[in-house]
Amino acid sequence: MGLKSGRLERKSKASSQIPSSSMADIAFLLLIFFMVTTVFQKDRKREIEWVEAEESEKIDEKQKDILNVWVETNGDVYINDALRVMEDVSGVVRPFRRDSERLVVSIRADQNVPYKYVDGLQKELVAAGALRVVFAAELEQNITRERR
Repeated sequence: MGLKSGRLERKSKASSQIPSSSMADIAFLLLIFFMVTTVFQKDRKREIEWVEAEESEKIDEKQKDILNVWVETNGDVYINDALRVMEDVSGVVRPFRRDSERLVVSIRADQNVPYKYVDGLQKELVAAGALRVVFAAELEQNITRERR
């Protein structure tokens, strides 16, 4: 250190470049953080015979705006994989409807479900104020088309 006008002078100057040696470490740590904290929603696989449809339309909504309602042949109702009593469906769906105006309720029922269960579910959804209700179906693969 040299003396210059009675003050000490630094030998090394501050660098004007940003150190990039630790950038890869930071990127790697961020990648690990997001991989560990991300939660993927998995629907339980249910063995059902899908209702067949000649035409269908894909729902173009975000996954968070779709509420999956499963109806079993014995009348059990599952909302997002949680078993619910049929009379409680409107109370469960109402908060979802309040939180999202774009809510789509997807009814997924076996083709052998008695109509009284589907009708009861529809009445509960009307009481909850669900405006967009769709029935999930398997698109018929062998659709015959007339030749022109």
